[in-house]
Amino acid sequence: MCRNLYNTALEQRITAYHSHRHFISCFDQIKELPELKVAFPEYSDVGSQVLQEVLERLDRAYKWFFRRIRNGDKVGFPRFKGRDRYDSFTLKQYGWKLDGEYLFIRHIGKFKLKLSRPIEGRIKTITIHRAFTGKWYACFSCDNVPYKPLPPSDKIVGIDVGCESFLTTSEGTKIDNPRFFKKSQNMLSMRQQRLSRRIKGSKRRFKARVIVAKAHEKIYNQRRDFHFKLAKQLVSYYGTICIEKMSAWNSTKPLNRSMRDVAWFGFFDILRWKAEEAARTVIEVPAKNTTQLCSRCGARVPKDLSVRIHSCPSCGLTIDRDINAALNILGVGQTLQAPLAHSLS
Repeated sequence: MCRNLYNTALEQRITAYHSHRHFISCFDQIKELPELKVAFPEYSDVGSQVLQEVLERLDRAYKWFFRRIRNGDKVGFPRFKGRDRYDSFTLKQYGWKLDGEYLFIRHIGKFKLKLSRPIEGRIKTITIHRAFTGKWYACFSCDNVPYKPLPPSDKIVGIDVGCESFLTTSEGTKIDNPRFFKKSQNMLSMRQQRLSRRIKGSKRRFKARVIVAKAHEKIYNQRRDFHFKLAKQLVSYYGTICIEKMSAWNSTKPLNRSMRDVAWFGFFDILRWKAEEAARTVIEVPAKNTTQLCSRCGARVPKDLSVRIHSCPSCGLTIDRDINAALNILGVGQTLQAPLAHSLS
């Protein structure tokens, strides 16, 4: 029902623009919800705030569309949602009740939860999400969550990420790349081939699709678990962490399969979350020339990806290229740390 409302609201906006060059706002569509419930009584069983959030979700899609146009990025107009492309709805202030490990949702029923961790703070919204594997999740968005600062640390480190090793620190430590996708590629290919032989719309194809989704889910969970554990180790030991600024990549499409397998963007997001929770500092450094410049004398030493050793003809420094890049990131991060500390003070 939420998906049908989303598609109807999108069609209304498109028709209004093509017919009268008129833009319909989210507020205008929300005002029409009482009339919708009169015309379609089945929507009376859906909470008003749930329906409002559907229209707000469409409005955000429009805002992101226009923002990409302004930034000159590749645009994608909001699309109609197919049967398997709308997998969540959001509950706000009312319409639900949490009693221990049981969640009550009005007009739907009572559900027993397996909490991944205790809920902290004040619950603002609950998003009910259906995964491709058929599992259901309740995601709690909370306010006033207490911070968990760690003891102060004056240690600072620079981090360079790569495909040969997952990351290299300025102290010379290398973390191997686990390559979860590559290890599961044969099994995943076999399941995908089995899926491709099933007739579309059949029950056997649906079961095969779930089996493929479970394989992807396992790879995703393994990668996320590795990222969280590694981020916790870094945040526990270092007070300031200097990383590459990844905003230069407008999308993940230019990345090859190995780069997507290491998932740098996801790891840096987790690292920022952990650092903020522990009152640590993460400094983002422009990634340009961090590999080409010599960390000792600053001379530019051009080299392609096949060259794994940095050898500077000016000062004679010979060092692993990833360690050299990590040292450059550390040096730039230290120059940015002083103005940052001055502004915070």
